[in-house]
Amino acid sequence: MSDIRLIVKRPVITEKSTALKEASNRYVFKVDVHANKRQIKQAVEKLFNVHVKDVRTAVYAGKVTVVMRRSGRFTGSKSRWKKAYVTIAEGETIDVFDVV
Repeated sequence: MSDIRLIVKRPVITEKSTALKEASNRYVFKVDVHANKRQIKQAVEKLFNVHVKDVRTAVYAGKVTVVMRRSGRFTGSKSRWKKAYVTIAEGETIDVFDVV
């Protein structure tokens, strides 16, 4: 992937991600499913101008939508997605999470 903005899609802002940010300087992002840890590390470092210490990823399977969204004999489904837990160096912050 050549464009780093296609790798990191958006931050995941939940109670758990906020607690991780405060406790261990770890941020959570929704990333491209095909991106590997090296690509995620490089993209976060370039986008937010921070030093990344560690990247952990989790891939979530797509869910089949509820029966109410069924159209005849066809059912819909959501796409699978990947979440990255990015630990950055002490003393550094990412401003995207401070706004929300």
